Amino acid sequence: MKTLCHKNKVITAILVSVLSLSCGTSEEKSEGEKVIEKSIEASGGRNYESAEIDFTFRNRRYKSKRNGDIFRLERIVKDSTGNTTHDVLDNEGLKRFVNSKAVTVPDSMVTRISDGVNSVHYFVQVPFVLNSPAANKELLGEDEVEGDTYYEVKVTFRKEGGGTDFEDEFLYWIHKENFTVDYLAYRFFTNDGGIRFRKAVNPRLVEGIRFVDYQNYKTDDLSTPLRDLDSLYEAGKLEFFSDIQTENVSVSINKNN
Repeated sequence: MKTLCHKNKVITAILVSVLSLSCGTSEEKSEGEKVIEKSIEASGGRNYESAEIDFTFRNRRYKSKRNGDIFRLERIVKDSTGNTTHDVLDNEGLKRFVNSKAVTVPDSMVTRISDGVNSVHYFVQVPFVLNSPAANKELLGEDEVEGDTYYEVKVTFRKEGGGTDFEDEFLYWIHKENFTVDYLAYRFFTNDGGIRFRKAVNPRLVEGIRFVDYQNYKTDDLSTPLRDLDSLYEAGKLEFFSDIQTENVSVSINKNN
């Protein structure tokens, strides 16, 4: 998953997603793309494009800033000894600062650090990040989950522009009436692979942008189709894995954009 322009070729398609609302296309949109666009509009729309977002996740501070095609993603970590590590991803690539001083990141660590920062920002800003030009969005159909009807939209990434994790697969359950993403699932292949199913909880609006927390579930049967996970969840056949909480969320919208 990569950016449109990145010298080191390590920033993932998550960052392409961050820019994607400004990347128009003359091609006719697929049904999956249309559903994703409605979901983005229902969850914040153009507010995302000029937002500065600040939040805490697992005692680490994260910040994002965006102005059209210009973006900046940050992670700030203070360790037990009082040292502060500040990672910054922008259009030029990855930079790391320790106690405000720039340090060199070994090539072997660049992708790992970048992906770690990206993944947290990615899930916090669903569904905005789904409108990526590197993404294939396919409407699989409809299904009922816990009494409500949802569109099921599958998202995969093309190899070209799809980055180091382009083989990962995602499925989003988007409410048929209000177009919120209430459930999602994904299959990943790093670290021996795995499958996760997330239920969105604690939805709230901050400056017009929707944020949620997640209840995170897993299955050890890696052959399980993602479309089956909602039924397995309702049947109590998924294993609870973790709570994912985004805390201390603040948003500032640049009204001049």
